[in-house]
Amino acid sequence: MTKNILITGAKGQLGSELEVLYAQYPEFNFIPTDVDTLDLTQKEAVVKIVQDKKIDYIVNCAAYTAVDKAEDDVELCYKINRDAVKNLAEAAKGKARIIHVSTDYVFDGRATAPYKETDTTHPQSVYGKSKREGEEALLAICPESIIIRTAWLYSIYGNNFVKTMLRLGKERPELNVVYDQKGTPTYAADLAQAILSIIVYTEKEKTFPSGVYHYSNEGITTWFDFTEKIFQLAGITGCTVHPIPTDQYPTKATRPMYSVLDKTKIKETFGIIVPEWELSLKKCINLL
Repeated sequence: MTKNILITGAKGQLGSELEVLYAQYPEFNFIPTDVDTLDLTQKEAVVKIVQDKKIDYIVNCAAYTAVDKAEDDVELCYKINRDAVKNLAEAAKGKARIIHVSTDYVFDGRATAPYKETDTTHPQSVYGKSKREGEEALLAICPESIIIRTAWLYSIYGNNFVKTMLRLGKERPELNVVYDQKGTPTYAADLAQAILSIIVYTEKEKTFPSGVYHYSNEGITTWFDFTEKIFQLAGITGCTVHPIPTDQYPTKATRPMYSVLDKTKIKETFGIIVPEWELSLKKCINLL
């Protein structure tokens, strides 16, 4: 029997990468929605679509992700990152399974070893706090849900660091990029594949191992080294990149200094193979 999968935030980076994969999964009926077709802050509309379309799975890719803007736009940020998640959870309760995408920003970024799912959360920004409260709201209503925290997401779609650097690298003779924040870039196409692998696993094994999981690509880098790699792969030679410390690049929201996520749990539970970040970056740049 065909399973109905509701995708929220379908026009964003991750939602767009999921759409690329639809044709590979004929056993699933994908129902993509975005803010123009489904306002997640309207509970009645959310309940209605879950009932009317007989939804089996909800993949929530919708989020308020403008990290600095969120510091001023607090109300809207919480509406999307917490209240909308609550609406999805209440609509899904007893009917649909939820896979919800969260962020490394739920941590304070002061760790020195990769973050495990069990590590204490301590968000430092409005964005991080709103995402953490979204996680808590979901688990309070639908404890049998899956939360996937990711970091440094990029894609050929939407706005992201890779596309910004490619543009600036062609426009400017030099750039200053932070060298003391560590993390792992995540190619949204890889995360999309991992999410659908989880649903396939669930259907095959007839079990949905709920809980929190971490997913980013393999390896560790800095924003500076990431930029250098982007330029190398794209053949950009006319722009010099200067490494600068975080305190020389002030931002409204506090950025985590360390965002490396431990992927052991998702790999062992679902048998997911996680690609190295350089290999995935090369794939993305070739497409761009």
